[in-house]
Amino acid sequence: MAEANKSEKATPKKKRDERKKGNAFQSRDVVSVVTLIIGFFMISKLGGFIVVQVKNLYLSNLDKMSRLHELSIATCMQILKETTMVFFISTVPILILLAMTGIIMSGAQTGFLVSGELLQFKYSRISMLQGFKRMFSLRSLVELVKSLIKVAIILWVIYTSVLDLMIVTPDILHTSLDSTVVFMMERIMSIVYKICLIFVAVAVLDFGYQKYDYESKLKMTKQEVKDEYKQTEGDPFIKGKIKEKQRRMSMNRMIQQVPKADVIIRNPTHFAIALKYDIENDQAPIVLAKGQDYQAKRIIDVAMKHKILITENKPLARSLYEMVEVNDYIPAEFYQAVAELMAWVYSNREGKK
Repeated sequence: MAEANKSEKATPKKKRDERKKGNAFQSRDVVSVVTLIIGFFMISKLGGFIVVQVKNLYLSNLDKMSRLHELSIATCMQILKETTMVFFISTVPILILLAMTGIIMSGAQTGFLVSGELLQFKYSRISMLQGFKRMFSLRSLVELVKSLIKVAIILWVIYTSVLDLMIVTPDILHTSLDSTVVFMMERIMSIVYKICLIFVAVAVLDFGYQKYDYESKLKMTKQEVKDEYKQTEGDPFIKGKIKEKQRRMSMNRMIQQVPKADVIIRNPTHFAIALKYDIENDQAPIVLAKGQDYQAKRIIDVAMKHKILITENKPLARSLYEMVEVNDYIPAEFYQAVAELMAWVYSNREGKK
């Protein structure tokens, strides 16, 4: 039932987690086909060189054998050494290129994924029950059908090519050996190219299927998406509670600074700004606290409790609230208005003395 409800595409986090487990999208047919094409291309280009190497080795050994009176161990070792050298010179470059092709094509699809989890022991890999499940799974059925199609294609291409070859067989009997070899090589390479072209089409279809199958297996239920969001972004309810707590703590810290203010500017109850100016230490008046509505009322109440001067200036209070943050100096454009206000504050203080 849960599988049937997996209607949501995998999230980026889900894909990252699967990659960490070593689960990445890959079409093995694409790797095989590209490797096959590269391999036959290299053989077609280096075929002449390989033939020359084998021919020279053969003639060299024939010459040695004709001059030998008896076959010694040293002679056998020499022949083995020369044969091994010819083998490596002829095949190693092709094998290295094929290995690099396989690595590059696999890496291009998986992003050169290397996961340590693939090396870890898992009981499911040796479990007979899990083995039977994989054997009779839909994926195994698809792989079996693909393999049968490939075999059928190869047999069909070979069969039709042999039928064509049977027509010209009488003519081959009257041609030289070199011409016959060249002709047969051309026919064989023609068969190979036909098979490669058909396999390219199979690989393209397999690539699409593998991508679809990979995306389908990673699909999530709506609940899984919600749970993941809660884990990564946090529960919205809890986040709201945390933000509210942080806001209250910030408000309390701000209110604690109100007693240090020289004057409170209000509008008349909607906005409240607490200003402080120390001529010796401050380059300009600083906003110790600001608030709107309920917060403004709290600032005014604290100011009245500590007998701090309060004045009403609607335009100035609103402007300072909108333009200046707490613990910031007021901008130069407010210097004139605030200077007059501070002069009023100092005059009141002098009058009280």
